[in-house]
Amino acid sequence: MTDLSTIIKAYDVRGLVPEQLDAGIARDIGAAFARVSGARRSDHGSGAVVIGHDMRPSSPELVAAFADGVAGQGVDVVEMGLASTDELYFASGHLGLPGAMFTASHNPAQYNGIKMCRAGATPIGQDSGLAEIRSLAEGHVATDVVQDAQRGTVTTRDLLPEYASYLHGLVPLAGSRPLTVVVDAGNGMAGHTVPAVFAGLPFTVIPMYFELDGTFPNHEANPLDAANVRDLQASVLEHGADLGLAFDGDADRCFVIDERGVIVAPSDLTALIAVRELAKHPGATIIHNLITSWSVPEVVREHGGVPVRTRVGHSFIKAQMAETGAVFGGEHSGHFYFSDFWNADSGLLAALHCLAALGETPAGTTLSSLLAPYQRYVASGEINSTVADQTASAAAVRRAFASRPGVTVDDLDGMTVAGADWWFNLRPSNTEPLLRLNAEARDAATMGSVRDEVLAIVRAAA
Repeated sequence: MTDLSTIIKAYDVRGLVPEQLDAGIARDIGAAFARVSGARRSDHGSGAVVIGHDMRPSSPELVAAFADGVAGQGVDVVEMGLASTDELYFASGHLGLPGAMFTASHNPAQYNGIKMCRAGATPIGQDSGLAEIRSLAEGHVATDVVQDAQRGTVTTRDLLPEYASYLHGLVPLAGSRPLTVVVDAGNGMAGHTVPAVFAGLPFTVIPMYFELDGTFPNHEANPLDAANVRDLQASVLEHGADLGLAFDGDADRCFVIDERGVIVAPSDLTALIAVRELAKHPGATIIHNLITSWSVPEVVREHGGVPVRTRVGHSFIKAQMAETGAVFGGEHSGHFYFSDFWNADSGLLAALHCLAALGETPAGTTLSSLLAPYQRYVASGEINSTVADQTASAAAVRRAFASRPGVTVDDLDGMTVAGADWWFNLRPSNTEPLLRLNAEARDAATMGSVRDEVLAIVRAAA
């Protein structure tokens, strides 16, 4: 019997199939979700949930079991079939239903998982229902079912056309100048959503790896790893494209390649979209996590907005979005959140904003020139170090820097240390014996010096 604590993580369910996650466990989690999500009413009437899944071979069986667990609690099920994670969020918001998305995002083929939300795409995490779902599932709540006459129904509904139409309404593109775009779907769900969303738009799309294949035969569907965008970079240069887009397996993250084949930092894209959102909502709040570039809050203030710094992670971003009424939020990991998308993240919506911004410029304007005003600092990228004792290694770094003149230290998420023209953040991994370093400075020499000093301390302590 699987220990559910090994697969029910802080924000979702994730595990090996069938060793850790199988149909029986999916059924128990479905029954628990029906109770916790608000879909299940005491009279077993009219409640419903919506379910989507990615292209992994194990997804259909797990979805069927989960739906059976939900229906056994007297709750109707709307199955949308193949979907991206942000399409599931759309369905949850559009239909006003709790939702469950079967995906393991960029993890290898032998994994699967479940991302769950309440109606309106409100996330369910450890502190907002996931711990209760785990407790109920451990008690095999799926065995406690209603009478057959009260079982929920299972129906199917294709929401892809409505999803595409909704995105078009948020980012009108009919007036864009023609652009050539290479899109690497990584054999993931962007191969399903991009053709529908880009249909009729003034773009020439050069598709890469659009075939849905949960074994990921070409490369991992994780564009955060630079090795996985090399094919895209080469294709952008080969075709003289205006830009390239790379999506992860469930297509909720998007990375951009400029016309030179250079990876665009997510912080630059955050700044670009923030400027667009502030033009529509003057004085609005913009969320950014503490690893995004200093350029993001600078740009937000320059355009009359209010930047709010938050911890890393979608649950924190979404909570801050709701609390502050922010119109947009961005993370260094390629997640972008929109108030007009139920505060949820959408890689494709971020891509459309990037295309719209470039499409509004005069012919000949390049993406690199459009983004140049936001590229003010030099970043290290995330560097992982394996350590025996995360606390001791971080404490050694704190001792080395905290007493220096003009240096500040805060503990919002891990430890952030800042000088006049540099900063770094050192965060422990929640799942591995790692410390994650991100550093940034005004120039490359300063960034390299800070980065190397921190790594030397961390690795000496290890």
